[in-house]
Amino acid sequence: MGKITAIKKLKRLYRVDLSDLDEEKIYLCEDTIIHFIITIDKEVSETDLEDILAYDQFAQGKSLALYYISFKMRTGAEVRKYLLEHDINDTDQIEQVLSVLTENNLINDKSYAENFIEGKISMGSTGPYQIKQKLLTKGISNDVLSEALNEIYSEEKQIDVAYKLASKLSRTYETRLTLKQLKDKIIQNLMNKGFSYSVSSIALDSLELEADEENEMDLLYSELDKVAKRYSKNYEGYERKQKITQALARKGFSYDDISSALRDYTFPE
Repeated sequence: MGKITAIKKLKRLYRVDLSDLDEEKIYLCEDTIIHFIITIDKEVSETDLEDILAYDQFAQGKSLALYYISFKMRTGAEVRKYLLEHDINDTDQIEQVLSVLTENNLINDKSYAENFIEGKISMGSTGPYQIKQKLLTKGISNDVLSEALNEIYSEEKQIDVAYKLASKLSRTYETRLTLKQLKDKIIQNLMNKGFSYSVSSIALDSLELEADEENEMDLLYSELDKVAKRYSKNYEGYERKQKITQALARKGFSYDDISSALRDYTFPE
């Protein structure tokens, strides 16, 4: 049996001096001091000391976790990682901390997911698949995530957000791309943002885009000049026309328009 000989308040912890025990001094947080009524001359056995140190690991973990979540909402996985990075290494005690905070609704992965999804919807820039990938990296389970997405991000909302993005893209590129190029760019951009092909297509169709024939021919001739200059260095005659036709077709121009443009085109010497 040992005895507590001194208690000194430090910046964050208390230093507790002991006699007649394996540990000569230990450092405890205030919660532990209060929980075990730690006072000078209190007698402490080795078993008592083990219980005190185990509880203190939990108490310090809880204090760290509360500090971490005081700035903004965190997922359970984020809190777990934070505790491990700050030398709270006992897995059972970490899970105990998470359990206590979850029971008191201080950690709530579903609420976190819902707030994150609603924020992305209000910003109008992200589809459900991109949101899902981001939240998965934060440790939210697939079941919780799917439930939150289904409740908040309906297909109707997805189409509305995708339509607004598509409209913005259309205004940006309508004079710089052919109709086919513009449609392809909008679909690809929306899918890269996390929208399904189905939702992207509905949003695109809702724009009711039409070709500006004069602009399309201007774009074709501009691109033809570039391609013709490149291929005229190594090809001529029929082979050159084939190479140019294939290059322009890959860029989204129709074969009829390409043939028409090539018919009277003067190639560079």
